Amino acid sequence: MLTDETGLPVDFRITAGQAAEYAQAILLLEGQQAEAVIADKGYDSTEIVNKIQNLGATAVIPPRRHWKQPRSYDRELYKQRNLIERCFNRLKQFRRFSTRYCRTIEAFRSCTALACAWIRLQIYVDTA
Repeated sequence: MLTDETGLPVDFRITAGQAAEYAQAILLLEGQQAEAVIADKGYDSTEIVNKIQNLGATAVIPPRRHWKQPRSYDRELYKQRNLIERCFNRLKQFRRFSTRYCRTIEAFRSCTALACAWIRLQIYVDTA
């Protein structure tokens, strides 16, 4: 899942449940523009960090323990990762998304796209 600076979904990729998510990260970053890319330790790989730097952005990813010379990152900016977690929590309010009722990947992709669109459209609703 790729979100913008306000925590609204921008793009997503569907993977198998047992597949690593970081494999899709490079595809999600294609054609994007950003000042910084915030992700958790699971996305700390040389390939992903190089892709982020090629975009002209700063990689705000904490280093994993196995690095002999850990890369530094902006700890204050990393605190904004909670916006991404909030986006996932909003998506999980859609029962079909959270329980994966859909039997096919096309149906689940459609359900996810509708949920993302609904979340993005909520900013235009006047609740006052």
